[in-house]
Amino acid sequence: MVKRTFLVTGASQGIGLALSTRLARVGHHVVGLARHAARPDFPGTLVAVDLADRAATAATLDHLTSQYQFDGLVNNVGLVRPQGLARISLDDMDAVLDLNLRPAVQAAQALLPHMRAQRWGRIVNIASLTVLGTADRTAYAGAKAALITFARTWALELATTGITVNAVAPGPTETELFRTNNPPGSPGERRYLNAVPMARFGQPDEIAAAVAFLLNEDAGFITGQTLFVDGGASVGKAMI
Repeated sequence: MVKRTFLVTGASQGIGLALSTRLARVGHHVVGLARHAARPDFPGTLVAVDLADRAATAATLDHLTSQYQFDGLVNNVGLVRPQGLARISLDDMDAVLDLNLRPAVQAAQALLPHMRAQRWGRIVNIASLTVLGTADRTAYAGAKAALITFARTWALELATTGITVNAVAPGPTETELFRTNNPPGSPGERRYLNAVPMARFGQPDEIAAAVAFLLNEDAGFITGQTLFVDGGASVGKAMI
């Protein structure tokens, strides 16, 4: 197996950490970006940067691409501020759209020259089941839907370059943040579970496995696709 170097945003916890661990386990080098880098157990190189800061993001990417030759990118960083239509704050909407989308463009642009030159590369955008419609998620679902469109558009632009671009759309996943907002026995937990035919939450490593496959050598003929990893929630409710 060829050993690759991957950049993962939002890498210090949840799906980003699970993916970084999985990739490192098979010998790849992972450079993770996170707001806080105080995680000595990170399985690679963890770099502190506030991706909400456009200039800091650009400077960090410039520095990293001068140090490493990246083979792939996972745009995983995200921000959720749930608000119903009548209560949407435009400032909050701008923040959600910006953090979910702008760093993805900056990172892809930074890594693109090397991937083009070697005629091999992988980009995976982490979207969400919410793109199919979820109450109180106007900004977040809109941003994640845009990441799917980014993947489709970039896949067409890069189709003959050896670079594939895809999206993974997780359903409810048992991350630290999810459990903080939806503790066991809470109404939120019941609401999410009722929407998943498998009647359980996804685990971060299950999402990571799907992303890792799309980063693999074997996924070279898959591009422009969105893989829902959601226990069947995107199909519909099980009738038992």
